[in-house]
Amino acid sequence: MASPSGFNQPRHTNDGTPAAARLHALGWWLPERLLPVNDPALLRMVMADLTVAVIVVLTYQGLAVAQGGHGSHEPGGDGQPVAGYLPATSLADLGDRTFIRDHRIQYPCVSGAMANGIASVEIVEAMSRAGMLGFFGSAGLSLDRIDEAISRLQRSLGSQPHGFNLIHSPNESDHEFATADLYIRRGVRLIEASAYLRLTPAVVRFRLHGIHEDEQGRVVTPNRVIAKVSRIEVATRFFSPAPEKIVQELVQAGHLTAAQAELAKRVPVAQDITAEADSGGHTDNRPAITLLPTLLAARDRLQREFGYPEPLRVGLGGGIATPQGVAAAFAMGAAYVVTGSINQACVESGSSDIVRGMLAEAEQADVAMAPAADMFEMGVKVQVLKRGTMFAMRANKLYELYRAYPSLEALPDSERQSLEKNLLRASIEQIWAETSDFFRKRDPRQLVRAAAEPKHRMALVFRWYLGMASRWANAGIADRKVDYQVWCGPAMGAFNEWVKGTAFEKVENRKVASVNYSLLHGAAILNRQMLLRQQGIDMPVEAFDLAPVEPGYVTRAQRESG
Repeated sequence: MASPSGFNQPRHTNDGTPAAARLHALGWWLPERLLPVNDPALLRMVMADLTVAVIVVLTYQGLAVAQGGHGSHEPGGDGQPVAGYLPATSLADLGDRTFIRDHRIQYPCVSGAMANGIASVEIVEAMSRAGMLGFFGSAGLSLDRIDEAISRLQRSLGSQPHGFNLIHSPNESDHEFATADLYIRRGVRLIEASAYLRLTPAVVRFRLHGIHEDEQGRVVTPNRVIAKVSRIEVATRFFSPAPEKIVQELVQAGHLTAAQAELAKRVPVAQDITAEADSGGHTDNRPAITLLPTLLAARDRLQREFGYPEPLRVGLGGGIATPQGVAAAFAMGAAYVVTGSINQACVESGSSDIVRGMLAEAEQADVAMAPAADMFEMGVKVQVLKRGTMFAMRANKLYELYRAYPSLEALPDSERQSLEKNLLRASIEQIWAETSDFFRKRDPRQLVRAAAEPKHRMALVFRWYLGMASRWANAGIADRKVDYQVWCGPAMGAFNEWVKGTAFEKVENRKVASVNYSLLHGAAILNRQMLLRQQGIDMPVEAFDLAPVEPGYVTRAQRESG
């Protein structure tokens, strides 16, 4: 039988005896039907089957792995000394079991809500049916579009776990509040709150709607919030009870009763917070290795301060694209992981085939920061794909013009001509007419302000380009490819490197449930490798196959093989 180099060569003590002899105290293993194996292909199969315990034994040929059989405290017969042990496990064991229980899922994995429906209803359906959690990308969409998505998902999934996005909209607070109101009216129970700089009446109202005490005096909150944050001060606000000022405003407006306002003091705005590290879209480019521990410390501090009966939890998003990244997230204490950029490259995403092809070619350095359409005037930026598009460069040029000039009329002729020819492909007057039509329906107050503030009018025109750049990408408008705004983090490059030479290298094979399941499965296999190392056993890397898999493929293979 072939032997992987290094695995069946036991370590030796100073007196020359096999080091494994010192491990005999672990016991003896006696085979029943299956004999130990050390062939690389068989090792990979054994390690990949997480449902069965693995015993590492010392044979005459060196170390090998075994399954089944039974143990003994005494040597004898065919008994072989046990050098190490791996218990059976499941992917659910990677994360926080209370998170899995509370959200009624099988695996601690979430697909984040990429705006403009990129996180599509198809993604949400696929994730939910695979035992994971998906959020629909409501940001940037009209209330009618969001309502349509709610109707479809309620028809197709019913009570199966799924959620919707609520994004902080400082420039469109009425739309944010109307979106929360729509969720309440349609019976949506779970949202992912993203891009929040502070708490708003919209997110607080959603969280506290229907709050009551049960017969045992426990506070029940039918609505849940998972907040995606990258700053400790924002995390602190979400992990704390809702601000009294906002709560009283909601009481006065008739959205809460006085009794509910009292109950609000006993629950956090969000029980779950996702530490958003260096990600696509809105991001502060925080390193995951420092952000997650910081928010975990905040979690513990606020749990002690408020003494919540239900534990606060922190997950990790941003950079989640490889089994190693997932394993590291859970090793650091994440309750769950959130994927983003890599889902946009899957066949179910609301993006276009052109964009999926561009993402499949991306490397880690092929990203850049550009002004955000929804927070343009504030200087907030988003991370986007740089390779194959000039969007980042052109969007940053717009922000420079916005900072340098008080109005559109003040732009130098050369800048105006370049703007109309290359970016807008129309006159500024034509774009303003189109922009006016949009805000006349969406938020007429913007037009009132633009009439009084020329600089705001300039911002709205520039935001037209930023907003349309995402829509051109999603629709696959070929002659606008140079202007595509594709939200993307460095995770995309890491994912592409991981899947080289596998079926997932081709875009048409990237299915969101398989991608996310494969990350969890690979992380679980890596955990097995680390557990063996902790027992002094260095199994060769060939034994650990991290290649993508279909959900549940190992258990199916085991059943089919008898």
